[in-house]
Amino acid sequence: MNKGVYIALMSIGLAQGLKIPIHYYKKREWHPEVFFETGGMPSSHSAGVASLTTYIALKQGLPAFDFALSLVYGLIVMYDAQGIRRQTGELTLKVNSLDELVRKIDKDEAVEYKSKTPKKLKEVLGHRPSEVVGGAILGVATGIIGHLVTKKDRKKSIFKIKF
Repeated sequence: MNKGVYIALMSIGLAQGLKIPIHYYKKREWHPEVFFETGGMPSSHSAGVASLTTYIALKQGLPAFDFALSLVYGLIVMYDAQGIRRQTGELTLKVNSLDELVRKIDKDEAVEYKSKTPKKLKEVLGHRPSEVVGGAILGVATGIIGHLVTKKDRKKSIFKIKF
């Protein structure tokens, strides 16, 4: 694999790992399993594509075809993460509430009705815009750091950081 892939995967893992302390801070509940869940702050989708796009921009420059491809793909991924996937999550909330409605109707019926309790659908599928932005910021930072760390001649860095 090339360095861009490693940096993007590292950014995704970092974003997923950050979900644990952020969840704890918000809810005061320790749930390490949020590492394996979709949704939440920061968006690992956004972090991954933003870090790859940033790395390509710094490595090959803005005129590069690879940068253009990565940027457009990244924007689609981020739009989808907060758009379509978020709406699917909202719809899932409504579907899950139908089970409660059916139980209320069932209690008023004279005819005996036996129903199996369906497995509740996952309600957090997408991201709020702030979660997408948080992931994108994390990704840009990871892409910059990844570029600086993997750069052969670090003295010519765009930030003039001396190592």
